[in-house]
Amino acid sequence: MDLSELIILNLTEIRLKSIKIWNALPKNLYNWKPDENAMTAIEMIRHVLEADYGWNIIINNKSMLNYETPWKNRPFLSVSDELEFAEPYRKSFLASIAKFSDTELSETLITHPGNGEKKILGKYLLRIGYHESVHAGQFLSYLRAMKLQRPQIWD
Repeated sequence: MDLSELIILNLTEIRLKSIKIWNALPKNLYNWKPDENAMTAIEMIRHVLEADYGWNIIINNKSMLNYETPWKNRPFLSVSDELEFAEPYRKSFLASIAKFSDTELSETLITHPGNGEKKILGKYLLRIGYHESVHAGQFLSYLRAMKLQRPQIWD
């Protein structure tokens, strides 16, 4: 197994856990949030799904200057609707990763547009997985605060 396959496997496993967690959210609690400054539950789901679109631009060294999300002005309907809409962007993101050689993953520098930091591409992709994992943990705490059953994600 090469590095890109391992990274895709990791990102896929993380996403499967996220989906399991997100599907525990009842529609009547989509707009719940722990405090005024936090994202609502459905906003957090969109944030994670929408990120794949931006990550794909970044890892392909395209400009983010005129970035516009495909989710702009899109209403929140349901978790399944969000997942369905995001699927082509996820597939494109994973396809981009699959084309990178071990050498590219180990030597290519990526500049994160938010802070200008340069990271090795492979490490950057692992940090993307960490980003989603952090939000999965936040989402589990949301479910706990809502007094909902939390899915068993360690099966």
